[in-house]
Amino acid sequence: AYMSHIGANNVVVKQFSKPLSVIKSPYVLLVAAYIVACLMSLAVSSATGLGVLLMATLFPMMTAMGISRPAATAVCASPAAIILSPTSGDVVIAAEKAGLPLHVFAVETVLPVSICAIIVMAAAAYFWNKYLDNKENTPMERVDVSEIETHAPAYYAVLPFLPIIGVFLFNGETIPGLYLDIYTIVVLSIFLGALVDFATKKFDGRRTLEDLDACYEGMADAFKGVVMLLVAAGVFAQGLMSIGAIDNLLGLAESAGAGGIALMMLLTLLTVAAAIATGSGNAPFYAFVELAPSLAAKMGLNPAFLIIPMLQASNLGRTVSPVSG
Repeated sequence: AYMSHIGANNVVVKQFSKPLSVIKSPYVLLVAAYIVACLMSLAVSSATGLGVLLMATLFPMMTAMGISRPAATAVCASPAAIILSPTSGDVVIAAEKAGLPLHVFAVETVLPVSICAIIVMAAAAYFWNKYLDNKENTPMERVDVSEIETHAPAYYAVLPFLPIIGVFLFNGETIPGLYLDIYTIVVLSIFLGALVDFATKKFDGRRTLEDLDACYEGMADAFKGVVMLLVAAGVFAQGLMSIGAIDNLLGLAESAGAGGIALMMLLTLLTVAAAIATGSGNAPFYAFVELAPSLAAKMGLNPAFLIIPMLQASNLGRTVSPVSG
């Protein structure tokens, strides 16, 4: 909200639209944007954080290049279904329960599945969004770059990308021992953006603070929508676990004497259903993964055989949930 208000997003659109204008098909652009968004998930392991980041950076660029708004928002929402970050909390827990070193689990078992998923979802994004846009006559008009009004200087194009730069800079490895989470980085980016705006407006403090109102209004919009959904989903998920619903479902699966593949499919379907119902990927996965090692031992299976599909299913279910943040 703040980047849009001070004109930084328009500067980004104007600067980046020029080289992208050589690609004539908006659907090819859509696929390219989707792949870029998936790569950004390497740096941002939070699904909600990634969605916010993509809406602030990629979304205005995609719509300016002629991609319809529904298709552009779908691209911003769908990368949360892909697991690329080896430092994501659910990947760390999954590796631990599978009894494998994190780098082995993330690279040798999860990554090949994720690459296959990216290829399939990119193809689906191309054909499905094209079909829906044609079916619903969704307007897809490129914005004439010359018509975009920018009252901000060209260097403002860097400001919307400060969170992405911060994620790579403060990951604990680039600068050893210095790690900041995505939320701290976003707040720091707002502060730096305000300082740049303050200097650009010839140190007019009143005007800078008035511009920051847009940031606070954006926070309020996010709180009444995203934050309250997250709270409600968390309470619901905890309620399901507290009344023993999840334990009962797993007990039924075990007592039914399901075979290895049948058990894996059942656990995967349960994880998807719980993720869609709660809007959280981690809550159902954390609940189900606790029992995977013991179930695998009883069936004579490798725990990873049960855990990897559950891990993918929890992320996919969250992405299609109507109550996901």
